[in-house]
Amino acid sequence: MVIYEHPLAYLLGLEGTALMRAFIGEHDRDFVEARIAEVRRLLDDRSLAEAGVEVERISTVDGYRLWSATYDQPGNGAFDLDEPVVKEILDGLPAGDALDAACGTGRYARLLVERGHRVVGVDSSPEMLDKARERVPGAEFLVGDLRELPVGDASRDLVVSGLALAHAPDLGPVFAEFARVLRPGGNVVIADMHPDAIARGSIPSLRGPDGQPARLATYRHSVGAYLRAALAVGLRPLRCEEVVVPASERAKASELGPWEVWPWCLADLVPEAARAANAGAGALLIWHFRA
Repeated sequence: MVIYEHPLAYLLGLEGTALMRAFIGEHDRDFVEARIAEVRRLLDDRSLAEAGVEVERISTVDGYRLWSATYDQPGNGAFDLDEPVVKEILDGLPAGDALDAACGTGRYARLLVERGHRVVGVDSSPEMLDKARERVPGAEFLVGDLRELPVGDASRDLVVSGLALAHAPDLGPVFAEFARVLRPGGNVVIADMHPDAIARGSIPSLRGPDGQPARLATYRHSVGAYLRAALAVGLRPLRCEEVVVPASERAKASELGPWEVWPWCLADLVPEAARAANAGAGALLIWHFRA
């Protein structure tokens, strides 16, 4: 599937979202008139008119093969948002046999080993697992799929998964696997991209071997979709956190910017509209379930 990303379309979307929030009383007349004037300016901006980009949607196996070399480099803001809450939950659980499902480079596996757990990490990307083995020599790492985990029935006290379930088209089979491998009373801790963030374009960007723009296949699951998938397999929720989009403190861009930093640099072009559209919007969902 080819995605067509047009910067003008994104900017108009931000303006429209901001105007809808004004329509329900969050902003005044001056704000509304400023947004309408800004929409007119954007429509007249010739630099935006022909700037659309065709983007390939690629699988997680192919995508993480490309991303593995740079995945742990500074700049992934999601790491700063999920770890405080995940650590707080983990600190309240006893050490045991843990599974890091879709473990990537072993970020959560390291947190588990540090807390005394016996850890198995599973991921579909051999390249990411190579990084994980270097990072966390005290854990075991296996190639596998979230929908068919290479772990025995009722063999785990804890399952964790970070920033992965949004890549699954259907949450049902994933939660069924989590329930299968858990012992009675076991825990599941999940951090994932919030559907609000995905709707605003928070999808990893990559360049293919030929330089073609690409994004990892990502699906927008509602909050209720996680809950329904969990309840269907006997997992009961103990906690749900919706971490909101942090206010940006960085300098605002004054030009279109390269595709790799879309949509964030696009939001910089219309800062008032972006702040209004993103106010209170979810960045991450963090869940704690118990079997």
